[in-house]
Amino acid sequence: MTLLPFTRRALLAASAATAMALTAGGALAQTPEDVLIVGQIAEPQALDPAAVTAVNDFRILMNVYDGLVRYKDGTLEVEPALATDWTISDDGTVYTFTLREGVTFHDGSAFDAEAVKFNFDRMLNEDHPYHDTGPFPLSFFFSAVEDVAVIDAQTVQFTLNGPYAPFLSNLAYPTGLIVSPAAVAEHGADFGRNPSGTGPFMFGEWRSNEAVVVEANADYWDGAPELQTVVFRPITDANTRTAEMLAGGIDLMVEVPPVALSEFEGDAYTLHEQAGPHVWFLILNAKEGPFADVRVRQAANFAINKEAIVNDVLEGTAEVAAGPTPPAFAWAYNADLEPYPYNPDRARELIADAGAEGAELTFYVTEGGSGMLDPIAMGTAIQADLEAVGFDVTIETYEWNTFLGNVNPGLEGKADMAEMAWMTNDPDTLPFLALRTEAWPENGGFNSGYYSNPEVDALLDAARVETDQDERARLYQEMQVIVQEDAPWVFVANWKQNAVTSDRVSGFTLQPSFFLLLDDVVKN
Repeated sequence: MTLLPFTRRALLAASAATAMALTAGGALAQTPEDVLIVGQIAEPQALDPAAVTAVNDFRILMNVYDGLVRYKDGTLEVEPALATDWTISDDGTVYTFTLREGVTFHDGSAFDAEAVKFNFDRMLNEDHPYHDTGPFPLSFFFSAVEDVAVIDAQTVQFTLNGPYAPFLSNLAYPTGLIVSPAAVAEHGADFGRNPSGTGPFMFGEWRSNEAVVVEANADYWDGAPELQTVVFRPITDANTRTAEMLAGGIDLMVEVPPVALSEFEGDAYTLHEQAGPHVWFLILNAKEGPFADVRVRQAANFAINKEAIVNDVLEGTAEVAAGPTPPAFAWAYNADLEPYPYNPDRARELIADAGAEGAELTFYVTEGGSGMLDPIAMGTAIQADLEAVGFDVTIETYEWNTFLGNVNPGLEGKADMAEMAWMTNDPDTLPFLALRTEAWPENGGFNSGYYSNPEVDALLDAARVETDQDERARLYQEMQVIVQEDAPWVFVANWKQNAVTSDRVSGFTLQPSFFLLLDDVVKN
């Protein structure tokens, strides 16, 4: 696609700002008015919401697409979006949505019930003519959907195979965003480089490793955005991202490194913080090697000084995690769980009992990524703690997308442990996709360490169909106790997300969903 003149100006400004940011002692760069330049943590994998998994990508997608529903500003509560209202059958298995009239995709094609059916059939039906434009790694979110039926142009009906408590929340998640069937038909497997949605911004251009550019949708159904252009720039190195923010090369920076927070205390910047459902953990390979023994997995949890990581590496911007469920899900969180204490002597006892003294461990570490905080420094600290109790730890470091390409297919035959972080929308999401036996990588899930406990499987299956929230909470809390004892992960940290904006930016707030919503942002 040819760049519009305004987009070209934005990109030229971004390039000039980059040069100035990297020149010692240079004056502050001035990016154009009404052009917001965002410092992202990595290059996106794709701009097809059904095909990606990382919040880094979601931060772009939420500005290009809409779902049937969305999260209400500042909450994880669901409100209408492309659907104006809906009804749920008494047995909880049939959801009927009334669709907003007069909405078109950015390519000019109509949004209607046929478009909704196309989106979910593409993800869920292997015989759909465009199923091969995947894979669709989070289609698990909609595995309960048996049928999507067009009642009329403005009415679509979902029939589920049973009650499914997270369904509406999952529709608000990026996997439920609605893409243009016409654009998928035109671009096929290349749709992820040529996106078309109904959102407040329209795709302009993607210049690999340089920028993704989106332009204001003047005809947006919920009101045209204030900004004319947003430029998402991938700046993997956190120090470079910080330097560019300080020099004026970017207007908004996500995931500020803890050591750089003090740099943004003046009137020229606004530092934003927002608690949300985040957990940072180590996946342990429970299928083979030392961590196949639960005693060794528990030893790793005792060996790592998580308080030191939170206080010294992360500068107090997180809390020590006690289990697989973030405390931000207050209703489902088991507050009786205590984190594994730092106890290297107990770790050595467990290692000796298991006969794992001197075990060699391969440890996958990423340079950066969605919610990964300070992964190299954290990995180095973890390596030192594990070596102090007798392990021999070798770190292998990868760029984020390469890292995901190694970890998501499973650690078997490759590594004993890997860093990971998840930001989730419902207490069902992370354990269902990453702790169930049926979520092993060969089944399309993200249980890359091959953990398996039939009792956990049963609790998770029961919780996702339980419509009474108190009983659902009890099931999750019981699951957390078992998982903490089994220790398939080292539970490290729950983070409070942050971002920084320049004094030229107003109207920006962080969301507990961890998405960037930019339609109300103003830049002068």
